[in-house]
Amino acid sequence: MLTEINFDGLIGPSHNFAGLSPGNLAATTNAGRTAHPRKAALEGIAKMRANLALGLRQGMFVPLARPDHRWLRSLSVDFTTAPPHLRAQALSASAMWAANAATVSPAPDTADARCHLSVANLVTMPHRSHEWPGTLAQLRLAFADPAFVVHGPVPPPFGDEGAANHMRLCVTHGAPGVEVFVYGVAGGPFPARQHREASAAIARAHRLAPERTLFVQQSEAAIAAGAFHNDVVAVANERVLFAHEHAFADRDGFYADLRRLLPEVEIVEVPAAQVSLADAIASYLFNAQLVTPPDGAMTLIVPQEVRETASVWAYLQAMLAGNGPIRRVEVVDVRQSMANGGGPACLRLRVVADPATIDPRFLVDADKLDRIAAVVAAHWPEEIATDAIGDPALISTIENARGRLLEALDLVELLDT
Repeated sequence: MLTEINFDGLIGPSHNFAGLSPGNLAATTNAGRTAHPRKAALEGIAKMRANLALGLRQGMFVPLARPDHRWLRSLSVDFTTAPPHLRAQALSASAMWAANAATVSPAPDTADARCHLSVANLVTMPHRSHEWPGTLAQLRLAFADPAFVVHGPVPPPFGDEGAANHMRLCVTHGAPGVEVFVYGVAGGPFPARQHREASAAIARAHRLAPERTLFVQQSEAAIAAGAFHNDVVAVANERVLFAHEHAFADRDGFYADLRRLLPEVEIVEVPAAQVSLADAIASYLFNAQLVTPPDGAMTLIVPQEVRETASVWAYLQAMLAGNGPIRRVEVVDVRQSMANGGGPACLRLRVVADPATIDPRFLVDADKLDRIAAVVAAHWPEEIATDAIGDPALISTIENARGRLLEALDLVELLDT
């Protein structure tokens, strides 16, 4: 039976605040702070537990090998002699944001009735551009069943940042849907990271029906305000689109196309007069998980920062008091991820599939999360100061921690990826 499964990226032992992502205001604002990898990973595990408590299916991807020695060798340098900016880029734990791992098209949408996944190339940012080989190795393990097709990355220079710029709307997850690819053209002082050419290439590779596929431009104002991905200003689930008034360049045209292709769609638009772009981005209101638990009450899973932003919390309370499609709001604490620029939605990749077709090593329940938490508590560094990222003892701790996790999960074949 087709089910939506949220695959969260476990926050890795190299989690630090190096401020490597221009356009991501939280990441650059917090550059130089001391990070707490152990706390960050345990926050992420708690979020996964909260999903399980709602009755949702939950999966997980493991951290990539950091530092990325292969990438450094390709630059004719090693970690001990690399300049500080390359050290930081090689050590980044940004693969924890699994929304950027791949774009996923479920079987009901594809011509061959198989679930297609395309690993994201992430070429716009140097610290993320070398993630895809390690991510691809996990995708090919987790989704090795013939029910899936796993594609390599779109070639440069066309930037692709995965599901963070892709939405799917449908009556139910198992029904055919409308796939929406959101791309950027300009973003004022910040780069537009998702290219239309990359989105179009993925749609072709996934064998999507052109008449049920939309390519929508993100507004320049949203990118300039710090919405470096579409999922910072919009999120969709089943028949519901939840978006900021200024999310899209041609809002009216997009909404008209969506209503034509999916008459059942319900568009919940947040007016700028009630929640400014600045408040929406600072709180990550839209970088939330919008999900349908077994009880049918569509639920918005938001970070604590939403409750602490007066305009945003007031809007949500008024929304819940109405008769709209979003019936519940759940608050989670992912402050370490938030401080580096990623909210609840950044941490997960949505896959609609039969759980029986997925490698069980990548699916989690309460007992497995207990085992993972024990490894994290025992081996993840308690803190990493930015000026300590070249410390050989720290690097040894980081590499050992990942090795212990892979042993605990019986995923030792990923040690060299």
